Amino acid sequence: MGFGRTLVILGLVLAAIGLVIWLGERLPLRLGRLPGDIVYRGKKTTFHFPLMTCLLLSVVLSFVLWLFRRR
Repeated sequence: MGFGRTLVILGLVLAAIGLVIWLGERLPLRLGRLPGDIVYRGKKTTFHFPLMTCLLLSVVLSFVLWLFRRR
């Protein structure tokens, strides 16, 4: 029963991630284009480093994992 529950939760999480990616253009916060993300545009190159996006995802995932560990 534990393995089945884990698969259902994992499926729901993957579906939620897919929904966020699918609707990403319509969301007010665009991941990868937050204030604080570093973008360098040269003459022939462009470099993106999503610093704030990484920090935001880290905080959200840490909170979710903390909630699962509490049980």
